[in-house]
This record gives sequence, C-alpha cells and structure tokens, in this order.
Amino acid sequence: MWKAFRERPTFYIYALFLLGFLYIPLIALSVVSFQGGPTFFHWYEKAFSDPQLIHALNNSVLIGIGSTTIATTLGTMAALALRKMNFKGMAFVDSILNLPLVLPEIVMGLSMLVWFAFVNITLGLVSVTLAHATFCSPYVILMISARLQGIDPLLEEAAADLGATPWTTFWRILFPLILPAVVSSALLAFTLSFDDFLITFFTGGVDSDTLPVRIYSMMRFGIKPEMNAISAAVLFFTLATVLVISRLKQDDSN
Repeated sequence: MWKAFRERPTFYIYALFLLGFLYIPLIALSVVSFQGGPTFFHWYEKAFSDPQLIHALNNSVLIGIGSTTIATTLGTMAALALRKMNFKGMAFVDSILNLPLVLPEIVMGLSMLVWFAFVNITLGLVSVTLAHATFCSPYVILMISARLQGIDPLLEEAAADLGATPWTTFWRILFPLILPAVVSSALLAFTLSFDDFLITFFTGGVDSDTLPVRIYSMMRFGIKPEMNAISAAVLFFTLATVLVISRLKQDDSN
C-alpha cells in the first residue's frame, strides 16, 4: 500500500480528499446522534417515541412498499418486453424510458402535480405512491435489462424445443436467472422512495408527510437532537440496503 502511494501520491491524496468530503459529514452525524443525552440511545428513544415522527416513518414505509411493488412489477415487465423488440425507433424509446433518470426532481414533481390535478387525483398517500413508482421504474428497467443482456437466448429456445410453454420457461429458467437483479432493483427503488423529498413535497397532501418532509418541517424551528438520531437511523438503514444490493450484484455477476 505504501509503495503504491509513493508511486502515485496525487491520485491517493485526491481519493482520500474525495472520500473525506463525502463521508466525514455522515460520520459526524452518526457520532453526534449518540451524544448529549443521559443514556447512549436517549435521542433514538425520544425520536421513536414521537408520534408525529413515527407517523411520518409509517407513511414512508407504506409509500416505499407500494411504489416498490408497482415499479418492480412494471419495470420487470417492460424490460422483458423491450428485450424482444428490435425496430428503428428503439433508441428513442430507450431515451424516453431513461428520461426520469436525468430529469431534475423539481421538474418531475411539478409535472406529476399538474398531471394529478388534470386527472382529478386527490393528493395524499396514493398520489405520492404513484409518483414514486413513476420515478423508480426506469431504475428497475435499467437494472433488469442489464441482467437480461447477459442471459443466453438459446436457453429459452432449448426449453421451447423440449416442449416447455413460454410461461413455464419464464418461471423455471428466466425468472431464477434475473431474480438477484429483481431483488436488487426492488431494494434500490425502496431506498429511492424512502429518501425522496422533492417529489413527495409536490405530490403529497394532508396527513401524507413522509419522514424527509417531516424532518424538513422540523428544521424550520432549529435542529433538534431527535433529528440527528432519526437521520442517523435512516443512514444506517440505507447503508445496510446498499450493502445488500452490492452483495446481490456480486453474486449475480458470479
């Protein structure tokens, strides 16, 4: 390690600076969340005994589960359908599907708000769930499509030659092969939904505040220790989810 550092010191110094810039604030938040109370987990206990925070947390989980289910189902179906398609406008279709990945969230949130008003959908948990599903679906399509590209189509042809129906081929051959990607994309979709603020802020209604929105509303009156604790808890949850996704992707590549 020291030999490599001496050979390329600028690269390692830059890498250390970048890692510090990204992760030192997160580490500081985690450390502060345990300090200043009579017990080690005092602020965590106080945060998770706050009925408004718990209500917001429950909303985040419900919206996350609903949007993840919709996005994973639709995204997987879309990826399977796109795999079978090959026409001149395919590049344009791919660009349209990937547009939410690069579109600013404020534009996405405002457009969803206008659409819900146009179709007369009441703002609330349902509207937020639909908005999150729309936002997360392209990520699912991208991950599932990448996995499908690594699957030999001859496997499906061989199954058909042996008398398997398309449904049997999907469940017994194709689905087990893409299952790690499906789980990874579902976890990613849930994380994106759980952490989202802007789209939720635009499409939420009465009594539909999620945890990020609730934390934002609390910050207007100053930073409280409970906010550090609940934010650190979300950080730990997100980190655990990312580690699971990385492990699944590693197992999938092997």
